[in-house]
Amino acid sequence: MDAVAISMFLVFVLATLAISYWASRRTLSSQDFYTAGGQITGLQNGTAIAGDFMSAASFLGITGLMFLGGFDGLVLALGAFAAWPLLLFLLARRVRNLGSFTFVDVVSQRLERTRIRVVAAGGTIVVVVLYLIAQMVGAGKLIQLLFGLPYEVAVVAISVLVLAYVTFGGMLATTWVQIIKAILLLTGVTITAFMVMYLSGFSLENLLATAVIQHPGGERILAPGVLFDSPVQVATILVSMLFGTLGLPHILMRLFTVPDMHEAKKSAFYASLFMGYFYLALVIVGFGAVAFVYGNPAFFTAEGQLIGGSNMAAIHLATAVGGNLLTGFMSAVTFATILAVVAGLTVSGAAAISHDLYAEVLCKGAPDARRELQLTRLTTVVIGVIAVVLGILFQNENVAFIATMPMVVAASVNFPILFLSLYWSGLTTRGAIAGALVGLLSSVSLIVVGPQVWVSVLGFERALFPYDYPALFTLPLAVLVMSVVSWLDNSDRAAVDRSNYHSLLVRSEFGESGRPPPMARH
Repeated sequence: MDAVAISMFLVFVLATLAISYWASRRTLSSQDFYTAGGQITGLQNGTAIAGDFMSAASFLGITGLMFLGGFDGLVLALGAFAAWPLLLFLLARRVRNLGSFTFVDVVSQRLERTRIRVVAAGGTIVVVVLYLIAQMVGAGKLIQLLFGLPYEVAVVAISVLVLAYVTFGGMLATTWVQIIKAILLLTGVTITAFMVMYLSGFSLENLLATAVIQHPGGERILAPGVLFDSPVQVATILVSMLFGTLGLPHILMRLFTVPDMHEAKKSAFYASLFMGYFYLALVIVGFGAVAFVYGNPAFFTAEGQLIGGSNMAAIHLATAVGGNLLTGFMSAVTFATILAVVAGLTVSGAAAISHDLYAEVLCKGAPDARRELQLTRLTTVVIGVIAVVLGILFQNENVAFIATMPMVVAASVNFPILFLSLYWSGLTTRGAIAGALVGLLSSVSLIVVGPQVWVSVLGFERALFPYDYPALFTLPLAVLVMSVVSWLDNSDRAAVDRSNYHSLLVRSEFGESGRPPPMARH
């Protein structure tokens, strides 16, 4: 075990537990728990949003994919980054003006509250649970590599720490853990990228030339086709990442932690800025892993396999270019990354159950505040147990691949409901529910019978569906069903849904008052 890594781990754990204790003293209501009282600034929230997305899947997974296939590993990054400008220009203002705690609050203002909340909350829970798998796998592999603990013990330890943060500190603790983690991760990636360029003579050409020499694929790693040889596969991954990001409940939920829509737009702007820099640095880190990890027997087993698997390529790179000190720092930062993202996901999942289902559906919007907060904390424990079980089942999969699965569900269920609610006057409750159910069932079914689950996890010889991430097919199908069913819907409720659109549009632009501020009226 590396003493530097252990020391940095302990410092971070103690610091974040102190933050949780501080936040617990200020988390007195469900609003505090879900949205940190709505008092986070745009810069703070933008940093936290970027922290939410700079997860184990982004850092460990994309670096690991670039280690395996070079250019192809960037496909996931390209799709994800394209979502942030759309979040800024299409969703930030309207979602913040209309919602309170979750994105389900937004769609339920126009559509029939009970039914749409049940369906949308169900989609949220599926997305949260699937996304948790990637984080738990990344955490388990990291702790297993550094501390020599059994993988199962490592996953349980991660879950216990996260539950301590979320159960007591809620969104306030989660936000500040995310901010600290985002700053540390950007710092660590910058240092690693700098060291890679330093050893390459600050020449990108030298770096790529070394990577080509070291990688078994040679010059093929500089062009697409090593990992994804089908244009359809590439297209469906890009669609999954782009529209899935816009439907992630824990990302949308952060728009409610700021006091107004101006701060929400600033949040999206700063998140775009930080994410753009992060992915540019990952290009250097990914090819650096190829150049400096391949060919070094210290990082491989006797059978020629990378120690810890491809998910650990970034950690091995830190050792190669910076020694034990950088390894310890990057390991602690990666650990922080996983804890923070799992905490954000857990808050989002708890809100879907305790707020969307219990408070708004079962209690008709008038819950007992103390009981709701108790249920929220109990829900976090249940979600933590589920995350542990699934993390163990999927322990041998690449975390970037796993993390794209919830993107498919978010793109096929959450995004079309939210987007059509905000931008199409013809959407009805019946159409939204029909399309969401089709999107949910088709996306989950095709993921299960695809190569990643049917072959890699369940052990069958051949997949029934040829693509890992079917959003290219399930998203248009969901939108088509929503459109057709809404168009054919002549019920009394449909007339109400259509008439609600104008008032929703006004409030989405100008907030609850429904009127522009004085300057805008002149």
